[in-house]
This record gives sequence, C-alpha cells and structure tokens, in this order.
Amino acid sequence: MNTQILPLALAGWQLGAAAILALIILVLILVIATFFMTWLRAMLAGASVSFLTLIAMRLRGVPASLIVDARITAVKAGIEISANDLEAHYLAEGNVIQTVQAIIAADKANISLDWQRACAIDLATKGTGKSVLEAVRTSINPKVIECPAAGSGRATIDGVAKDGIQVKARARVTVRSNLDNYVGSALEETIIARVGEGIVTTIGSADSYKSVLESPDSISKVVLDRGLDVGTAFEILSIDIADVDVGENIGAKLQESQAEADKNVAQAKAEMRRAAAVALEQEMKAKVEEMQAKVVEAEAEVPLAMAEAFRSGNLGVMDYYKMNNVKADTDMRDSISKGDEKQ
Repeated sequence: MNTQILPLALAGWQLGAAAILALIILVLILVIATFFMTWLRAMLAGASVSFLTLIAMRLRGVPASLIVDARITAVKAGIEISANDLEAHYLAEGNVIQTVQAIIAADKANISLDWQRACAIDLATKGTGKSVLEAVRTSINPKVIECPAAGSGRATIDGVAKDGIQVKARARVTVRSNLDNYVGSALEETIIARVGEGIVTTIGSADSYKSVLESPDSISKVVLDRGLDVGTAFEILSIDIADVDVGENIGAKLQESQAEADKNVAQAKAEMRRAAAVALEQEMKAKVEEMQAKVVEAEAEVPLAMAEAFRSGNLGVMDYYKMNNVKADTDMRDSISKGDEKQ
C-alpha cells in the first residue's frame, strides 16, 4: 500500500511545482509585457533604464513612462540625468518635463544651470504662476514689464513736482532673470513697486513740472541708479519712460482747500465772539432791570419816609406843598422838552 501512495504524492508535488512555475512565468510575462515597450524605447534612445528600476517606480507610484520620456529628452540633448534624479524630483512634486526643458534651454544658450539648481527654482516657483522654464527663457530673452501693471487698475504713476503740478508717467522696465538669485528672491511685483516709488520720488524732487517734461529720461536715469533689482529674481536692463503727461494743479487745490478751512475756522471764531456779545448784552439788560427794580424799591420808601417825617415834626404842611409844586414844575418842563423832541 505504501508503494502506491508514494508515486501519488510525488505526482502531486510535481503538479504543484509546475503550477508555481507556471504562475511565476505568467507574472514575468505580464511584467515584461507591461514595461517592455517603455524599456525598449529607452534602450533604443540610448537612455536605458533597467527593468528593476521600472518595477520599483511602479511600486513607488511614479509614472515610469514620464520619467523615461524626460530622460530620453535630456539624453538626446546631450545632457545626462539619471532616472533616480528625475524620480526624486517627481516625488518632490516638481514638474519633471519643464525642468528638463529648462536645463536643455540653458545649455543651448550657454547659461550655467545644473540639475539641482533647476529643481530648486522649479519648486520655488510652484504655486506662483511662474515656472523654471519661463525663468530660463526670460534669462535668454529679456522681457518688458509694464509699470504700473496692466491689472492694477491704474493707467499711470502720478507724482507732484515742487511747483504743485501733477505729472503722470508710464514706464516700461526691461528685465532679465537672475538664475543665481532666483530662489527666495522677490518677483515682478516688487520690481513694479520699486520702480513706481522711484518715479514718484524723482518727480517730487523736480523743481518744476517743465523740467520733467523737457527731459523724461532723467527719471529713468535716476531710478536706474537706485539699484532697484537688489534682492529680486531679476536684473534690470533698462527703464524707459513710455509716456509723460501733465495732470491737475494739486498745489492750487491744496491752497484752495486750506483757504476754505481757514474761512471756516474764522467763521467759527466770529460766531463764538457774536454769541459771547449776545450773552453779554443779555447780561447787561438783566443788570439794568435789576437796577430799575432797586430804583422802584427806593421810590416806594419815599412816602414812608415822608410820613415818618410828618410824625416826627421834621416836615411841615407848607414844606410838603412846596415840594409838590417843585415836582409839578419839573414834570411840566419834562413834558415840554419831550414835546420839542418829537417835533
């Protein structure tokens, strides 16, 4: 019986081994089928990438086709970039294709740019709307920046000369990328702000608006000498004043506003004085009324005094009649004098 079981067990083991071998062969065929075209394309282009590297890329979630295409592009341009470097830049969320294109463009233009610096520029410009390829192209072909910027909502940069006349200017700034300082440096917005500040300062230091209109190039010369590209990603090649125009008479408007303010202050002070005078007048009237009241009070005491004089014998009847005659004579004269005044 044991002699019958042994051949059956041996046959089962051989079938299992054959199944495992068939599975391994199937997996190898699938791997070869998956990466064969990519591997063949890289080998024929002289930018060979091993099967193990391609498999490792798939396991790390890196698109092998993208890395191979980038490597082929670099090798065909005479630049050797390893697949590991390309893969590392992709994993850092960099733009592999644009970085390779930037390296090629810099090499063709005899600009010194190595792979590590190109990767740093690409990562630094991520999310800013810029790219390393644009930086290299700007280094090769300088570009013109409008000042003020087109989307700023302003058409000109306005300054006021010492004579109070407003001068409106518009400038074009020609810049070239400074790849050595591109990482961590200010971009176009800073250049526009600095140039605008320089133009306003130059116009403000002019004695007259006429001198600015006569020689607008003086603005560009003064602004260019200020070293506005320090700490930026660009090198300023030239600043050209595209347009200069005369604006409003700001000095006259300020004087008019000051005169209006002075008038309002004077009116306010005059109103205060008038109110004080009215108050003083009312106070004097009150005092007059008070004095009149005292007079009436004093006159009311006269009959009492006369009665007391009669009782004490200090005043006789004849004296009283004489006093009344004098009073009547006085009243008559007052009435006559008032009649003459009315006529």
